[in-house]
Amino acid sequence: MAKQKTDPNYKVIAENRRARFDYAIEDDLECGVVLHGSEVKSLRENSANIAESYASVDDGELWLTNSYIAPYNKAMFSHEERRKRKLLVSRKELSRLWADTQRKGMTLVPLVMYFNHRGKVKLKIGIAKGKKNHDKRATEAKRDWGRQKQRLLRHGE
Repeated sequence: MAKQKTDPNYKVIAENRRARFDYAIEDDLECGVVLHGSEVKSLRENSANIAESYASVDDGELWLTNSYIAPYNKAMFSHEERRKRKLLVSRKELSRLWADTQRKGMTLVPLVMYFNHRGKVKLKIGIAKGKKNHDKRATEAKRDWGRQKQRLLRHGE
């Protein structure tokens, strides 16, 4: 039996579960986040929310807007909870993201914020297109049929 190796540093901080329901994710990208010290301490205590946030390219830089990181109580100099945070990507990726968002209906949606294996805060953003109501219903029907099919196979009916 193979021993499974788990990394003690990898830890999910915040996840945007609604993103995959509301958007069709075409591609995703991992990027770094510029943070203050009190923000990192607060994230270690799992107090963040990226559900209503979004990313955008402004003046040749990538920014995360409207993400929430709770204030750290023991900090001498506290941070602003909903400030714009700069995201770190290469110039090539930035130009590709800018070109993709200029197409009709494409947006940058944060999917998950986590500590990577080195203990650095990373954010996975998805290049997405908004789903219409009929697309959401079709996805839900397909998922329900998959569950029903698994039940039938399991019970042999």
